[in-house]
Amino acid sequence: MANAISLRFPDGSSREFPAETTGRAVAEGISKSLAKKAVAIAIDGEVMDLSDPVHDGAIEILTRDDPRALELIRHDAAHVMAEAVQELYPGTQVTIGPVIENGFYYDFARNEPFTPEDLPRIEKKMREIIARNKPFTKEVWSRDKARKTFADMGEAYKVELVDAIPEGDDLKIYNQGDWFDLCRGPHMASTGQIGTAFKLMKVAGAYWRGDANNPMLTRIYGTAWADQKQLDAYVHMLEEAEKRDHRRLGREMDLFHFQEEGPGVVFWHAKGWRMFQKLVNYMRRRLDEHGYDEVNAPQILDKTLWETSGHWGWYRENMFATETVDDRVFAIKPMNCPGHVQIFKHGLRSYRELPVKLAEFGSVHRYEPSGALHGLMRVRGFTQDDAHVFCTEDQLASECLRINDLILSTYSDFGFDEFTVKLATRPEKRVGTDEMWDHAEDVLSTILKQIEADSGGRIKTGINPGEGTFYGPKFEYTLRDAIGREWQCGTTQVDFNLPERFGAFYIDKDSEKKQPVMVHRAICGSMERFLGILIENHAGNMPLWFAPVQVVVATITSDADDYGRKVAASLKKVGLTVETDFRNEKINYKVREHSLTKVPVILVCGRREAEEGTVNMRRLGSRDQMSMTLDEAVSMLSDEATPPDLQRA
Repeated sequence: MANAISLRFPDGSSREFPAETTGRAVAEGISKSLAKKAVAIAIDGEVMDLSDPVHDGAIEILTRDDPRALELIRHDAAHVMAEAVQELYPGTQVTIGPVIENGFYYDFARNEPFTPEDLPRIEKKMREIIARNKPFTKEVWSRDKARKTFADMGEAYKVELVDAIPEGDDLKIYNQGDWFDLCRGPHMASTGQIGTAFKLMKVAGAYWRGDANNPMLTRIYGTAWADQKQLDAYVHMLEEAEKRDHRRLGREMDLFHFQEEGPGVVFWHAKGWRMFQKLVNYMRRRLDEHGYDEVNAPQILDKTLWETSGHWGWYRENMFATETVDDRVFAIKPMNCPGHVQIFKHGLRSYRELPVKLAEFGSVHRYEPSGALHGLMRVRGFTQDDAHVFCTEDQLASECLRINDLILSTYSDFGFDEFTVKLATRPEKRVGTDEMWDHAEDVLSTILKQIEADSGGRIKTGINPGEGTFYGPKFEYTLRDAIGREWQCGTTQVDFNLPERFGAFYIDKDSEKKQPVMVHRAICGSMERFLGILIENHAGNMPLWFAPVQVVVATITSDADDYGRKVAASLKKVGLTVETDFRNEKINYKVREHSLTKVPVILVCGRREAEEGTVNMRRLGSRDQMSMTLDEAVSMLSDEATPPDLQRA
């Protein structure tokens, strides 16, 4: 066939089609029912409009059931929201409206900002537009036509966007009935394919192009899903997330607070600091078990060290720096690695010593924009459970696998059992030669395959292209919490660059100097953030071994107070953290109050318990009560409060 194109189908078959054949025509050639359900095509994995001409390659016909269609649903919903807003509020300018995780947003310029009360009206209009089922059609305009059209409409922000598009790039305009917008696409065939499983969530302020010097716009957020069941599940997850918000639980449990005089740094209260120290103590035991030496590097160092490491050039905007009266510039460390290289370099190292494993619970500081700060999850000052393994190339694979075992067993101890490990490859901005990066990525690719094989499929793996650090590729460990959210915590990063930059070496078996491989390793990452994740995962109902207050001894009458003191002393003797409540209040009031602060166990003592040497045990979240002897209660709670790593010992 002259001027024909060849398409390969998912079943392995191939067919030729005339040039300029559209995706819709290909779908219709397969079956009318498929064409009716089709929303887009993919050629060699690239999603395209159904109306686009196809070209040689592997073709897939996408329906709404395809996971890739979800982004199209959200993209189309954003356009429909913008149309609804301009129908309801003439004179409003539309700016940008991208798809984001779990939804979409659009930024609007309007003299009177939108409020949450406006959302139901906009949502109703969106449903009307979707019901019209107008087709999405694409046109390519010249820059002059696009500029004049939007200028005549009073869309100043669109004119600015047109001017920002590089010369030579197509200016695509997507129409949905009479409404249109500048957009790269792709889109589905019509507004009706969006469906009705969407919801507008909230409004917020947003500066144009994220610059505080620019005008403030109103951002409307929405979410959209393939069906109502998925939408309901997402909304339920958000409701659960709100109940579990670690900031609210931090107040209720009296763990920590934040205040304006210390933006992005934590004021730990006694109970919160107790939890923090439990986490540190647990990690210390695990590090000792795996042969790490704990060190401590300086908090503030001359900028020349950060210049040598590359941080000054690549990370300066995130560093806190100061100049002294003698004109020296110092920086508070944003990470521990340069300090650990200095410790490794101090004195000669033999190959017989390797691997050298240096760990630190290092207090680091990084500048985060004020709008990005979020409780314990995003702070400016935090503690990094950082470690660096200096090893030979021959030891690299085995050390990375040992780190993998340590990371996954740690997460399991804290109640997580679903993990994903992804290899983040070289970013555009990086240091080191391509040969170094090739070698490091090859090693980690091999290890990733072994991790997946050794887990028997229990651990999911993948690739994050371009997401490595500027000095090396890394593994990113993501865990899934109790309500299905994913959190990226641990990392393992291979670095051939930093040892070279600092001239670190060891003496090999031939008495020659040789550069070690440096593996950066974090398990919790930020200890503060990991605690926030734990609080939300458990909804504040921490396992007994990790709870800040493990037991409250509450008396029913004052003549049981002496016995209550004996009970508390017996529990403290075996290492439990105990508080007493001998107030002149009804016992139900006491139980309710301590339950709100998430105390796992309340032991109630009255006159009868004092006479019989028993306690009445009440567990958080249970209406059941259990009567037992004091010795039985002490033994049971002592065993239960033993950390999981010590239970294995």
